[in-house]
Amino acid sequence: MESYEFQSKFNEVSNIMLRKVTRMLSQDSRMSVTEMAKQLNVSRKTVENYINKAEKEFGIKYTVEFDEERLNLNNPHMILVKFAKKPRQEDIKRVLSSSHIPQLAAVINGTYDLLIYANAENSNEYVYWDKTTQVSLSEYKPLWQSSDLAFIHLGFFPLRNSLLDRLQVPDAHKKILLLLNENARMSFSEMSRRLKMKPNTLAYNFKKLLKSGYIKRFTMVMTNPPQMSLLSLFGKYRLAEGFENDAMAMRKEVSLLDDKMPLVSRCLFSGQLIGSYDFFFVGAYDDYKTGYDHLVRYYRRRFRKHDVRATTGTIGKVLLGDFPIRNLDVRKEFDMMRWIPGAKPTVEAL
Repeated sequence: MESYEFQSKFNEVSNIMLRKVTRMLSQDSRMSVTEMAKQLNVSRKTVENYINKAEKEFGIKYTVEFDEERLNLNNPHMILVKFAKKPRQEDIKRVLSSSHIPQLAAVINGTYDLLIYANAENSNEYVYWDKTTQVSLSEYKPLWQSSDLAFIHLGFFPLRNSLLDRLQVPDAHKKILLLLNENARMSFSEMSRRLKMKPNTLAYNFKKLLKSGYIKRFTMVMTNPPQMSLLSLFGKYRLAEGFENDAMAMRKEVSLLDDKMPLVSRCLFSGQLIGSYDFFFVGAYDDYKTGYDHLVRYYRRRFRKHDVRATTGTIGKVLLGDFPIRNLDVRKEFDMMRWIPGAKPTVEAL
């Protein structure tokens, strides 16, 4: 069988200690420098230097991976848009940023022009936004293809504060969530000052917030990562006998593509869709050809008996939100529960 393992150029040039530090921040961005130094068996100063280097070189932003279901955000959608008449990117951004519902919008270079991730508190709110947004962009004649994001196998999309601010959660918790989403590594003293809340009161509310289950993980994203090609794939297939085994095998094999200690994980997002498409994947590759050879062709071979149709493109400029480029242990994240559609994902303890 053909081997799909390979070493990425953007991982070859990175210091191994820098990779370890970015992975720690990705798995728990609130981990103290002291604890990181202890686990890495180096000095606090060394850890601080590598954190500063990572922040400067890769534009690290500390954020939160939320449990959107626990927050009653039960209308996640992935949307692909093709314009008959190309709008200015400023016009797209203006239309989308006027609402709290779209969380991510990125230019796609390929079959489609725009990728959107959106979520809302109820279906009526989502449908209203969906229709009015299409009307707002109607002069550009958009082909609008929307799919429910039914199940996430790996990855997340950061939420915007404009959405979090509308949630029906205790006011003290909401204020803390907004700050953590702005900077998940913010110190307690800074949070106390910003919220004008006594340290003991903050500690009490912080512990209750963690117990609420709203937060899956404190993490980080890279806003200025090494040069790479982010390849997106939307798949549509016809179900046939053996599909679940093929899907499970694919997720397992794709997870094993990753370098042992990457700076940027190969697999950034993977999820099941219902609607215009059935599957969504984003991977990080040296270039489009490498990604096409190691993902698209493999995907088509793996699902050839299911009459697969794959729509691909590279992620370009991010117009709204943050794209989650991280260093994670993909083998660990793709645990068996995540391979079974409909199973509850495993959540690491904070």
